[in-house]
Amino acid sequence: MTNISVIIVAGGSGTRMGAAVPKQFLPLEEEKTILEATLRRFLAALPDSEIVVVLPAAETERWREICRQRNISETHRLCSGGATRFESVRNGIAALGPCDYIAVHDGVRPLVTERLIHTCVATAERYGTAVPAIRPADSFRRVDATTGKSRPVDRETLRAVQTPQVFRADLLRRAYKADYRPEFTDDASVVEANGEQVTLCEGERTNIKITSPADLLIARILRHAGDGKETDSL
Repeated sequence: MTNISVIIVAGGSGTRMGAAVPKQFLPLEEEKTILEATLRRFLAALPDSEIVVVLPAAETERWREICRQRNISETHRLCSGGATRFESVRNGIAALGPCDYIAVHDGVRPLVTERLIHTCVATAERYGTAVPAIRPADSFRRVDATTGKSRPVDRETLRAVQTPQVFRADLLRRAYKADYRPEFTDDASVVEANGEQVTLCEGERTNIKITSPADLLIARILRHAGDGKETDSL
């Protein structure tokens, strides 16, 4: 049986949310925080997996108290994040025990479905990598930084990338030995920079990342509507 470990990255401060606490601790519904909702999705989908939650060092005690109140303290382990997402994931990798595959997920994507998690794992088991993505609905234009002029971009060549991103553990561990570079915006970019190819699989439009008050409002509506199960073919 495949041994899968999970890193839930919640190391950001959430300044764009404009809230008194980091966004991962805001309530998604009643007493359940965004981060708890995310964690519970993985506990349900991968109940035998090791899970590491990466948090800002200053927020560790806040999360521990939430876990005590919600009776989820024993479901996962904690480690401190770094100054960048890259450093936070690298810290999470270092905190894991031996495993065959590693799934990395944004802590503020609480509407990820069990179906998507299983799809990503199955894709990684077949190809070594799995990156969920959806076709963009908007039109796009590329702007020249010097002239300010723009031209259309064929959106059929574009995909919006999501998490969880799942990789063979040896590939991910090796890739994260690199030095940080600004173009490392997700785990796929780190793995590709190490010479590996990544495989896309179908994402879900409802698997949104909460970064603003509007995102949180939409997530709450979707949650009460049953989360939605829509997927998009690549």
